[in-house]
Amino acid sequence: MPETLGELACLPLAERPLSLGRGRNTYLPIGILALAMLLVALGVVPVAIGFFIAATLVIIADCISLREAYNAIDWPILVMLGALIPVSDAAQSTGLTDTMAQLISLLTDFLPRWGYVALLLLIAMCVTPFLNNAATVLILAPIAASLATSLKISPDPLLMAVAIGAGCDFLTPIGHQCNTLVMGPGGYRFGDYWRLGLPLSLIVLFAGVPLILLFWPTG
Repeated sequence: MPETLGELACLPLAERPLSLGRGRNTYLPIGILALAMLLVALGVVPVAIGFFIAATLVIIADCISLREAYNAIDWPILVMLGALIPVSDAAQSTGLTDTMAQLISLLTDFLPRWGYVALLLLIAMCVTPFLNNAATVLILAPIAASLATSLKISPDPLLMAVAIGAGCDFLTPIGHQCNTLVMGPGGYRFGDYWRLGLPLSLIVLFAGVPLILLFWPTG
């Protein structure tokens, strides 16, 4: 096709997603999404089930066609996230979690209680860019719980440090699903993330530790 167009001195027409003769109901999908968010927030249905049902209702209500729904799915991202799920199992079976727990426990006599919150928050933020947020929580949550038991403190601040650190990855496009989803549409490159994400990560670290201890004291 490119050679033929060049020989004929023609330019290809750009494809545009136009739907002729088909109206759009803009309020119905907004209402379905709002209802799904309400049910999930109230704990009536889990997140995955609630939004899956909402997506199905949008298709059934003919708000979008089935072909449009398939085209909207970014399949490479789904494959990548699915491939990252067994990483936590591999880390546990190879003894990586035990090794990390032993290394953290060596600092028992040197760090105050807030130091462990800061350390777990920092470790979670450093591990997530290379795994993903779900795998990081699966790896570090048992370590945080066992560390809290050995220190005889409440596990809540340590577990919250792991959760916040895993959810606040701004350094790579693979650490969190949101980073991955905006990479293609935003035209970002891999190196764009850490340049803007590093200052933001430092802000999360310095602001997160006192806020965690404020709402979830060590006891």
